[in-house]
Amino acid sequence: QAPAYMLRLQQGRFDAPDRLFDSIDDTWASVISNQADLKELIPEFYDPSSSDWLQNIHNLDLGIKQNGRKVGNVVLPPWASGPRDFLDKCREALECEYVSQHLHLWIDLIFGYRQRGDEAIQAENLFYYLTYEGAVDVTTITDPMAR
Repeated sequence: QAPAYMLRLQQGRFDAPDRLFDSIDDTWASVISNQADLKELIPEFYDPSSSDWLQNIHNLDLGIKQNGRKVGNVVLPPWASGPRDFLDKCREALECEYVSQHLHLWIDLIFGYRQRGDEAIQAENLFYYLTYEGAVDVTTITDPMAR
């Protein structure tokens, strides 16, 4: 049986199997090819001490995808020998010299001067206008459901 906290956001059931995160390669391919697929790497991708989230340790019945594959443990890339090795390599990549030398460029895109305006246009860092903070004055919305 699934721990109750796992189902609180799903109205008591898991999402459709094809919508569940179950493959690093498939997720990467989707993010690269589908502009509507926006994902962020959570901190757990860089913490080798907590690899349980990549494994179906409770042996939950998460269903079968349309391609016939049963959803279970997250399918890792072939260069990872297991969940711990995968997370070790993610952390190594995050802490490498290249990332250290270029991290400020990402910060400028996400939090800085390349987030909006001409600099954002030049960096191809544009999103639908409603995704930006302040695009809608929520204090003027009186309908509680719309708010």
